[in-house]
Amino acid sequence: MTTTSLVFVYGTLRQGGSNNFRMDRSRRIGSATVHGHLYKVSWYPCLVLDENAGNVIGDLYEVSESGLAALDDFEGSEYQRVWTTIHHTTGEARSAWLWEWRKPTEGLQAISCGDWLMFNHSITADDTPSG
Repeated sequence: MTTTSLVFVYGTLRQGGSNNFRMDRSRRIGSATVHGHLYKVSWYPCLVLDENAGNVIGDLYEVSESGLAALDDFEGSEYQRVWTTIHHTTGEARSAWLWEWRKPTEGLQAISCGDWLMFNHSITADDTPSG
């Protein structure tokens, strides 16, 4: 029997994100949110949890132990894995792992919409040369 954990992803690991292939051996449960602040670091975002903040949109996955270890390696030392409450689109509150930013956020661009994919798409669309 394989042990699995719930994981909330909010950036490039999301369905439609550039690193979603890393979730190929995991089962997507659906969309979810968590309270926090989302920031653009570079080509990827970071999240700082805050119960008094707005929603950050992401995906909830069921991940194996080996998949969880691989995600720890991928996220690196800039993040720490934390167990927190997320809100599934069904309205159900659940607990899941996510990777929270460990460094200062001063100088990082805030993503007020709380949705990395929407924000990143708007940057790409805005950067596309016209004509």
